Amino acid sequence: MGSGLSLHVPEPEVRPGGAPDFSGVKIARAGTVRRPPVDVDPSEIRDLAFSIIRVLNRNGEAVGEWAGTLTDEETLAGLKTMMRVRAFDRRMLMAQRQGKTSFYMQCLGEEAIACAFRKALEPGDMNFPTYRQQGLLIADDYPLVDMMCQIYSNRRDPLKGRQLPIMYSSKSHGFFSISGNLATQFVQGVGWAMASAIKGGKDIAAAWIGDGSTAESDFHAGMVFASTYKAPVVLNIVNNQWAISTFQGIAKGGSGTFAARGLGFGIPSLRVDGNDYLAVHAAAKWAVERARRNLGPTLIEWVTYRAAAHSTSDDPSAYRPKEETDAWPLGDPVKRLKNHLILRGAWSEERHVQAEAEIDAEILAAQKEAESHGTLHTGPKPSVRDMFEGVYEEMPPHLRRQRQEAGV
Repeated sequence: MGSGLSLHVPEPEVRPGGAPDFSGVKIARAGTVRRPPVDVDPSEIRDLAFSIIRVLNRNGEAVGEWAGTLTDEETLAGLKTMMRVRAFDRRMLMAQRQGKTSFYMQCLGEEAIACAFRKALEPGDMNFPTYRQQGLLIADDYPLVDMMCQIYSNRRDPLKGRQLPIMYSSKSHGFFSISGNLATQFVQGVGWAMASAIKGGKDIAAAWIGDGSTAESDFHAGMVFASTYKAPVVLNIVNNQWAISTFQGIAKGGSGTFAARGLGFGIPSLRVDGNDYLAVHAAAKWAVERARRNLGPTLIEWVTYRAAAHSTSDDPSAYRPKEETDAWPLGDPVKRLKNHLILRGAWSEERHVQAEAEIDAEILAAQKEAESHGTLHTGPKPSVRDMFEGVYEEMPPHLRRQRQEAGV
């Protein structure tokens, strides 16, 4: 019979101190993955769950069937949005280190996903995001000062101190309240999409989840309902390789790719270069059109890399090589789009440097205005009265008594 059983525990390719190794990331040449019709039968595109849709090649050229969804002007606007997100993250990270807020999470290296995806949506569509999709708001021109006031939990906090820093919410900008409980947004997004279909509306939903959270039961419940009821929803898995300190192989299991999870549910599944702004927009537009034409859900795995720490409470040097970020084979989304626009003659290094300075000044001005309303340890806070309001349509007697006792 041989030796006894042994438990298989997946291990990352390399540990701190070792040489980064991404040889297991199979990358198709840009432009080689076909673009199927929007109404394609899911059984005919199963292979797309195992490849990677890419538009920008190594030279910065946009190639293949997925290219051409944006003009140069729209692409330049996308570049500036990503630069704005990155500058925003940089200032807020610094503010946390200065004690002005208790917590922050960057999306460094992942900016293209949220920024490009937002441009494929219409007013009325609703995102159910995780905590690294701030680009959805910034790409939709949500006020930077309001975002900062929420992070500082000051007197102008739109959420009146009821949410942790970076857990934004804006119905008018199609951004459902972020939940600190992982994977809850996924099944809620499917439910919202089902409700839109029941009402005969035209609005679709986009549900978001990280690679690690696909191990949660809510992910699978959302997939079942989306598949069964053909909900008008785009199901986004942001595979940034790390679930805090746990590498993506733990949650992925033996499925090969996260996109392949959709195949068993009969959901068309794509795998996309998440650091390629043009590829993200093209794939998002395809999936959004499919949902709006009542053809059902699409699952998309965005292949990217979390270049920064998981949060301000994390030290990635404890579990991955410091050089790993630079070794990531899909590069930096901002640099790649910048090089493409320069190649097109629509941008230059000089204009890029100037734009960086202008954006930094814009973010700094917004920060100064936000801090004039208070920070974590300075200035006025939301009123105690706020915690009694916005919960019940008619305040019950026991809360009225408590408010009176508090003198507010």
